[in-house]
Amino acid sequence: MTEQAAPAPLDAGLALLLRRAEHALAVRLQPLLAEHGLLPEHWQVMSVLLARPGIGMSDLAHGAVVAPASLTRHVDRLVSQALVVRRMDPDDKRRVVVALSARGSEVARAIREAEEAVEQILAEELGARRWQSLAGDLRVLPPLVG
Repeated sequence: MTEQAAPAPLDAGLALLLRRAEHALAVRLQPLLAEHGLLPEHWQVMSVLLARPGIGMSDLAHGAVVAPASLTRHVDRLVSQALVVRRMDPDDKRRVVVALSARGSEVARAIREAEEAVEQILAEELGARRWQSLAGDLRVLPPLVG
Protein backbone atom coordinates (compact mmCIF):
# COMPACT_ATOMS: atom_id res chain seq x y z
CA MET A 1 0.00 0.00 0.00
CA THR A 2 1.45 3.37 -1.00
CA GLU A 3 1.36 6.34 1.28
CA GLN A 4 -0.40 9.44 0.04
CA ALA A 5 1.29 12.76 0.55
CA ALA A 6 -0.34 14.99 3.11
CA PRO A 7 -2.42 17.71 1.47
CA ALA A 8 -0.69 21.03 1.17
CA PRO A 9 -1.86 23.65 3.65
CA LEU A 10 -4.49 25.97 2.24
CA ASP A 11 -2.24 28.98 2.63
CA ALA A 12 0.88 27.43 1.11
CA GLY A 13 1.28 29.85 -1.78
CA LEU A 14 2.14 33.53 -1.67
CA ALA A 15 -0.46 34.34 -4.32
CA LEU A 16 -3.23 32.84 -2.20
CA LEU A 17 -2.03 34.61 0.95
CA LEU A 18 -2.01 37.96 -0.86
CA ARG A 19 -5.43 37.27 -2.40
CA ARG A 20 -6.91 36.45 1.01
CA ALA A 21 -5.54 39.66 2.49
CA GLU A 22 -6.93 41.65 -0.45
CA HIS A 23 -10.30 39.95 -0.07
CA ALA A 24 -10.45 40.71 3.66
CA LEU A 25 -9.83 44.40 2.98
CA ALA A 26 -12.39 44.41 0.16
CA VAL A 27 -15.01 42.95 2.51
CA ARG A 28 -14.31 45.75 5.03
CA LEU A 29 -14.63 48.44 2.34
CA GLN A 30 -17.61 46.92 0.50
CA PRO A 31 -20.37 48.76 2.42
CA LEU A 32 -18.74 52.12 1.73
CA LEU A 33 -18.14 51.24 -1.92
CA ALA A 34 -21.75 50.08 -2.29
CA GLU A 35 -22.99 53.32 -0.71
CA HIS A 36 -21.38 55.17 -3.63
CA GLY A 37 -22.27 52.59 -6.30
CA LEU A 38 -18.66 51.52 -6.73
CA LEU A 39 -16.95 48.23 -7.49
CA PRO A 40 -13.53 47.36 -6.04
CA GLU A 41 -12.03 48.08 -9.48
CA HIS A 42 -13.51 51.57 -9.39
CA TRP A 43 -11.80 52.16 -6.06
CA GLN A 44 -8.51 50.88 -7.48
CA VAL A 45 -8.79 53.50 -10.24
CA MET A 46 -9.88 56.28 -7.88
CA SER A 47 -7.10 55.45 -5.42
CA VAL A 48 -4.47 55.95 -8.11
CA LEU A 49 -6.13 59.18 -9.25
CA LEU A 50 -6.18 60.45 -5.67
CA ALA A 51 -2.40 60.06 -5.56
CA ARG A 52 -1.67 61.00 -9.18
CA PRO A 53 -4.24 63.39 -10.68
CA GLY A 54 -4.03 64.00 -14.40
CA ILE A 55 -2.53 60.62 -15.25
CA GLY A 56 -2.73 58.99 -18.69
CA MET A 57 -4.80 55.88 -19.29
CA SER A 58 -1.82 53.52 -19.76
CA ASP A 59 -0.21 54.61 -16.52
CA LEU A 60 -3.58 54.45 -14.78
CA ALA A 61 -4.18 50.87 -15.96
CA HIS A 62 -0.75 49.86 -14.69
CA GLY A 63 -1.08 51.66 -11.35
CA ALA A 64 -4.61 50.43 -10.68
CA VAL A 65 -3.78 46.87 -11.75
CA VAL A 66 -6.71 46.90 -14.16
CA ALA A 67 -6.54 45.44 -17.65
CA PRO A 68 -6.33 48.25 -20.22
CA ALA A 69 -9.28 46.72 -22.07
CA SER A 70 -11.42 47.02 -18.92
CA LEU A 71 -10.14 50.40 -17.82
CA THR A 72 -12.11 52.41 -20.37
CA ARG A 73 -15.35 50.80 -19.20
CA HIS A 74 -14.53 51.55 -15.55
CA VAL A 75 -13.53 55.14 -16.30
CA ASP A 76 -16.71 55.62 -18.38
CA ARG A 77 -18.75 54.49 -15.39
CA LEU A 78 -16.90 56.85 -13.05
CA VAL A 79 -17.38 59.73 -15.51
CA SER A 80 -21.12 58.97 -15.68
CA GLN A 81 -21.23 59.15 -11.87
CA ALA A 82 -19.45 62.54 -11.96
CA LEU A 83 -16.53 61.11 -9.98
CA VAL A 84 -13.89 61.38 -12.71
CA VAL A 85 -13.19 63.81 -15.53
CA ARG A 86 -11.26 63.32 -18.74
CA ARG A 87 -9.18 66.17 -20.12
CA MET A 88 -6.84 66.75 -22.97
CA ASP A 89 -3.21 66.59 -21.85
CA PRO A 90 -1.98 70.21 -21.90
CA ASP A 91 1.45 69.03 -23.07
CA ASP A 92 0.23 66.61 -25.76
CA LYS A 93 -3.14 67.41 -27.33
CA ARG A 94 -3.41 63.85 -28.72
CA ARG A 95 -3.38 62.35 -25.23
CA VAL A 96 -6.22 62.15 -22.72
CA VAL A 97 -5.58 62.38 -18.99
CA VAL A 98 -7.92 61.43 -16.19
CA ALA A 99 -8.48 63.07 -12.81
CA LEU A 100 -10.96 62.95 -9.96
CA SER A 101 -13.73 65.54 -9.99
CA ALA A 102 -14.35 67.55 -6.83
CA ARG A 103 -17.05 65.04 -5.87
CA GLY A 104 -14.73 62.16 -6.77
CA SER A 105 -12.00 63.58 -4.55
CA GLU A 106 -14.44 63.80 -1.66
CA VAL A 107 -15.59 60.20 -2.13
CA ALA A 108 -12.02 58.95 -2.61
CA ARG A 109 -10.84 60.66 0.57
CA ALA A 110 -13.68 59.03 2.54
CA ILE A 111 -12.78 55.59 1.23
CA ARG A 112 -9.08 56.21 1.82
CA GLU A 113 -9.89 57.17 5.43
CA ALA A 114 -11.67 53.82 5.83
CA GLU A 115 -8.60 52.06 4.42
CA GLU A 116 -6.38 53.98 6.82
CA ALA A 117 -8.59 52.89 9.73
CA VAL A 118 -7.99 49.25 8.75
CA GLU A 119 -4.27 49.97 8.45
CA GLN A 120 -4.33 51.46 11.95
CA ILE A 121 -5.94 48.29 13.29
CA LEU A 122 -3.24 46.23 11.59
CA ALA A 123 -0.51 48.45 13.03
CA GLU A 124 -1.98 48.04 16.51
CA GLU A 125 -2.37 44.26 16.16
CA LEU A 126 0.99 43.60 14.52
CA GLY A 127 2.92 46.37 16.24
CA ALA A 128 4.13 49.48 14.44
CA ARG A 129 7.53 48.10 13.45
CA ARG A 130 6.12 44.85 12.05
CA TRP A 131 3.38 46.72 10.17
CA GLN A 132 5.89 49.15 8.64
CA SER A 133 8.10 46.23 7.63
CA LEU A 134 5.17 44.40 6.02
CA ALA A 135 4.00 47.51 4.17
CA GLY A 136 7.54 48.18 2.96
CA ASP A 137 7.96 44.60 1.78
CA LEU A 138 4.66 44.76 -0.11
CA ARG A 139 5.81 47.94 -1.88
CA VAL A 140 8.99 46.32 -3.20
CA LEU A 141 7.43 42.95 -4.04
CA PRO A 142 5.97 43.81 -7.49
CA PRO A 143 9.29 44.93 -9.02
CA LEU A 144 11.06 41.93 -7.53
CA VAL A 145 8.52 39.46 -8.92
CA GLY A 146 7.75 41.30 -12.15
